[in-house]
This record gives sequence, structure tokens and C-alpha cells, in this order.
Amino acid sequence: MTAEPVGPNFDLSGRVALITGGGRGLGREMAMAFATHGADVVLASRKVDVCRATAAEIAALTGRTAVGIGCHVGRWDEIDALIDEVYRRFGHLDVLVNNAGMSPLYPSLGELTEELWDKVQAVNLKGPFRLAAVVGERMSAAGRGSIINVSSVSAVSPSPIEIPYAAAKAAINSLTVGLARTYGPEVRVNCIMPGMFATDISRAWNRDHVDAMVDNEIPLRRVGEPSEIAGVALYLASDASSYTTGSIIKVDGGLTKAVGGG
Repeated sequence: MTAEPVGPNFDLSGRVALITGGGRGLGREMAMAFATHGADVVLASRKVDVCRATAAEIAALTGRTAVGIGCHVGRWDEIDALIDEVYRRFGHLDVLVNNAGMSPLYPSLGELTEELWDKVQAVNLKGPFRLAAVVGERMSAAGRGSIINVSSVSAVSPSPIEIPYAAAKAAINSLTVGLARTYGPEVRVNCIMPGMFATDISRAWNRDHVDAMVDNEIPLRRVGEPSEIAGVALYLASDASSYTTGSIIKVDGGLTKAVGGG
């Protein structure tokens, strides 16, 4: 008798995934991967028109239900409304990806305004905390779920131009471990720590600096393509990672030094 092949289960059929910052960049690629493997997806960001356009594209390509919803993740009232809308539409939520983020430039640390500091912390830390706390409780009550936080290599090696952002991302790493201990065993909570990816933000990079990083600090000798985030995201969202929680997974080509923008 021939044994059935054994391998990881990446099937997401019947599941619903919410991805913040899902309209473009890494968020879009994760949403597309989830839908390709059977999930219905909700994309959320402040730019609802972008989310809706991406959702329509994903639905057309995969045949899955995909919706775009406007939400400022730095505002808890909008977060609560988003969560209520997802459960109203679908009845359940199985995967949450805290991907939305921002890292604005500032003239110097001394000139950094309180308003800008608060804005960076709100989007990169306060919002993901609230989303994970409320969704985590609902997932735990339902008996299963996966929360994926998105950090940055800047969390462990910040450059001088992104310290507020890096501080928030370092807190996301810590939050991941704490949430995994809070909501286990029903809910797995993990973190992806990306390095340099050729997303929209890469247009603002100093090309000479990037070329030097690629030549000297990245063993794979290139920046990542957005689609290359999909594998680890799909692993963490699916039952393939059934014994993985509280983990922070670097996806950075072997980067040994952080770069502005994360």
C-alpha cells in the first residue's frame, strides 16, 4: 500500500483574513497569497480607494471574496468599527495581519515634534495592539486563529533617520511574544521582520547607500521583491505553522545592518 504524501498544509479555504495596509506593497502581496490559497480577504487602510481597487483585482484573479474598508489604524474607534464590520460580513475572522505602518522623515531628533512622535507610535504600535487585543479575544473564544505582526529589521538595528519608527517596531517584537503567551493555545501570534523590499517606499531611498548595502551587507546581493514576503506570510497564516508561536522571523536576504525605511 502506497503511503499518502505528507507535507505542510497551506490551504486557507473557508478562512477570512484581515490585512491592514493591504492596498499595496507587502500587504497586497500577502492578501493575494491568502486569496490564492482559498481565503476571503479584507484590506484596510486610510486610502480606501486603493484598498477597494486592490480588492477588486484580487477577487477577479482568484475568485475569492475580497473587500476594501477604510480605517485609520491609529484610532481605536475606527479599529473597533472595522472589526465589527468584518464580523458582520463574514461571521468570523481567522487571520489578522498588522501590516500598516509609517516612517516619516524629520530634521533632527531635537526638532521632532510631539505630534509626529504620537502619529508614528499610533500607527505602528497603538493600532496593532488594539487590533490584536480585540481580535485575539474573539479568536480565542472561537478556538483558533493566527495573528501576524509586521516589524522591521530597524527594530534591532535602527538608523539615525528612523528612531521613532524603530522604537515602535521593537515594541511590536515584544508585543508579539506577550500576545502569544496571552492567547495561546488557541491563537498563534508571530512576527515577520522584513528587511529591504522594493515597495513604494524604496523610491525615497538614497541609491548610493542602497547599492553599498547590497554589495557589502546583504549576502543575497539584492533587495527583496514584494512577492517574496508571501511564503512566510502564508506559512504563518496556515496550519503549516501549527507549532509556531511567539516567533520573530527575519526576511531580509541576510541583512547585517538596517537601512532607513525598514
